[in-house]
Amino acid sequence: MTRFAHREWGPLFGTVRAGLVARKWRAVPMTLAAVCLTALFQLVQNQDWGYQPVQDIGSVRAEDPLWLSLLRTPLSLFVPALDLPVWGALAQVLLVFGIAEICLGRWRTLAVAYLATLSGTLYARVGIALGPDGPLGLPATDAQVVDTGPSAAVVGLAVYVCWRYRAWWTGGAVVVAMVVEVIIKPNLAGKEHLAAIAGVLVLIAIQAGRERGRGRGQDGGSDGVEPRPGTRSWKPPIRS
Repeated sequence: MTRFAHREWGPLFGTVRAGLVARKWRAVPMTLAAVCLTALFQLVQNQDWGYQPVQDIGSVRAEDPLWLSLLRTPLSLFVPALDLPVWGALAQVLLVFGIAEICLGRWRTLAVAYLATLSGTLYARVGIALGPDGPLGLPATDAQVVDTGPSAAVVGLAVYVCWRYRAWWTGGAVVVAMVVEVIIKPNLAGKEHLAAIAGVLVLIAIQAGRERGRGRGQDGGSDGVEPRPGTRSWKPPIRS
């Protein structure tokens, strides 16, 4: 078990620990801002005067015009679901966004989070168009359901970080958990989580292909690619 833990989480733990030791909370400013923004949205949308403004700027539904959904999608990452405990959403954002910000950098973290959320948002429209009869389809009533919020971004980031740091079993467990979620409760949120994973997997495939191509294009055994976690030449980076 010790060898497994070292192989599975050693490089990831080393990077996170190095970042926190060197900069403490200054290592995750974007994550702290995301947690505060999520908490603020939760507080405001539970007020009589605040529910509609939050809906207008950060809630996405498949029945909305596409341009409006795309305009709201960036803020929808931080609007928690009304029917779920907000502390769970805050804990997920703090943990997963924090690890990703240290390991990937803040801009790549935001880019992957947005890709995952956008994949779920666009899938909802496709699923409703397919109808409820197929495994990928959704009932028409789901067009009025608010998108999943920060959870799609959390799931997508978890899979991406696991790939970058070779935590294969952990990444696989995340995917399996989302599949089981859909089997047990095949609702819009669960299927959007799978869509988020699919979008991130496409990104991973593209990046892996580019890295292999650059590796084949170099002479003398040097592949020209930044050393990956788990290799002897890799050292935990400290991201800004």
